[in-house]
Amino acid sequence: MPSRPLIPRNRSTAELLARVMGLRGSAGIVAARELLGRSGGRLADLEHGTAHGVAGVGAAARDRLAAALELGRRLASPPPEERPRLRGPEDVVRFMAPRLRSLRHEEFHVIILNTRHRVLATARVSQGILDASLVHPREVFAPALEARASAIILVHNHPSGDAEPSPEDRRVTRQMSEAGSVLGIRVLDHVIVGDPGWSTVPPEDP
Repeated sequence: MPSRPLIPRNRSTAELLARVMGLRGSAGIVAARELLGRSGGRLADLEHGTAHGVAGVGAAARDRLAAALELGRRLASPPPEERPRLRGPEDVVRFMAPRLRSLRHEEFHVIILNTRHRVLATARVSQGILDASLVHPREVFAPALEARASAIILVHNHPSGDAEPSPEDRRVTRQMSEAGSVLGIRVLDHVIVGDPGWSTVPPEDP
């Protein structure tokens, strides 16, 4: 007989956060919600210091939160041999679509790769309508330079669901490809995620 999960999947983020910190009852959930509010609702932006001053959250709860956050970071940054390898746009779509397809706004991300095209990191560069005048190479390549990347892949979504590249998509691809040539970091592709389709703007054909 299959065992039941200890924590049902339908628990809210606040409930799970309260459980991790050992906070009980409705007061614990209220405290967890305040924590999430302080981080803009994003778990990725939670820090140990965020919990200071939240009613009902003592030193022990903050320590549990710090440990959970560190485990999450280690899970998100596995050893190089365990990181996904992106061999083509299909792999990129499988990797990024879950976080982009549900959005009602446009987001522009960069995937940072090593010499074997394994993912070192991802970074959100901008939010809102993609505009070559607003997406600066500095923001795109800064995390890649810091990670000593060999190459990057550009990814953004079209909330309309239509993945057809726009003239602005092509301008951004050309601009980033030229900047990458100067910096010695190849732009391998620019993938546009629609719903359910997708498309690419190859750097050699922007």
